[in-house]
Amino acid sequence: MKSDKSWERALLCAQAALDKKAYDLTLLKVEALTSVADYFVICTGRSDIQVQTICRAIEEAVATTGVRPLAIEGFTHGQWILVDFGDVVVHIFYETMREFYNLEGLWVQAPRCSL
Repeated sequence: MKSDKSWERALLCAQAALDKKAYDLTLLKVEALTSVADYFVICTGRSDIQVQTICRAIEEAVATTGVRPLAIEGFTHGQWILVDFGDVVVHIFYETMREFYNLEGLWVQAPRCSL
């Protein structure tokens, strides 16, 4: 049951990001690899303003289910924003930051999920 709710929350985050024109969205199932989260949602924005807008949209979409983020880090600069919902962690990157940190490369063993 927990996994179903986590999957639904991950999909909600992904859709909210895509609605704000996030691109290169990747959804990783990390539950077997870490206790930090069940899913990582990773996406990219073309400017710091767009990265912040994507973050707000995700926060608002998930709030409709009665869930608030445990933490939001990096919002002020809009280069890499991390939104922690406990079971789902969203990474919203500005283009060059995503290339530099290469989270998909760090989590290469995590299965990619289809939307």
